[in-house]
Amino acid sequence: MIVYLNGEYMPAEQATISPFDRGFLFGDGIYDVTPSYGGKMVGFKLHLERMDNGLKSIGIENPLTTEQWHEIATQLSQKNGDQNLGIYFQISRGNEGRRFHGFPSNVKPTVFGMVIEIAPHPAIPNRHIEAGLKVISTEDLRWSRCHIKSTAMLGNVLHFQQSYSVQNNETIMYNALGQLTEGSYSNVFIVEDGVVATPILDHQLLPGISRHIAIESMRADGSIKVEERIVTMDEVRNADEIWITNSSKHIAPVLELDGEPVGDGLVGEVWERAMTIYMAAKYDF
Repeated sequence: MIVYLNGEYMPAEQATISPFDRGFLFGDGIYDVTPSYGGKMVGFKLHLERMDNGLKSIGIENPLTTEQWHEIATQLSQKNGDQNLGIYFQISRGNEGRRFHGFPSNVKPTVFGMVIEIAPHPAIPNRHIEAGLKVISTEDLRWSRCHIKSTAMLGNVLHFQQSYSVQNNETIMYNALGQLTEGSYSNVFIVEDGVVATPILDHQLLPGISRHIAIESMRADGSIKVEERIVTMDEVRNADEIWITNSSKHIAPVLELDGEPVGDGLVGEVWERAMTIYMAAKYDF
């Protein structure tokens, strides 16, 4: 794999970062991942905007322009074969040469880029052959700034491990009031009587790019009603359909929650329609 580090492209095994880098010591940084199929990226501008917002939220000045980020993404894709790739960027506050909690001054951010293999471009949605996912649920025990895509992901990792350790695909979470927040690596939607609902954006969940594309494409199409509102776990457990969205799975149907079937236990008709709309629109964002 060819990676990018602080202005240079190199084989991954040659990339080195100081142990005093604040990204290593504190998880003091921001990351983002854009899906790319044959060199064609999905929602790249939206990913950059979210990354820039995250940097601003933690007081790091974006070290590169939009054009520079685009050039690096293009080069990483080309140098790694223009396959089905997630273009991964990570920016830490940098290396002060010591371990100290306070923000350093006059330290240059560390910029790293690499690619992650992702599944091939989704085929035409067909609910009769879609495998679907199994998920579990748990109370959300992470910090209260989940809208920031921080590299300090231990909370998400621990929640994902809960599902992974029992051969499930994802953990969806709820707050102390029994209200749905998100998954450990995804946003969550439910369908009830043909209406799609997902939690409103706040500090409890990440503003997912696939979430955004799914909502806006369905609203533009007009054939599926979408609501952003508080969603209770009672609603989730009684939903006709549950979906998760992220940049590698796009919109994925959930067939089992906590060992119980979702709805009739089959991939739903609304998912098939929504995924068809999403696939037709995803390069428009």
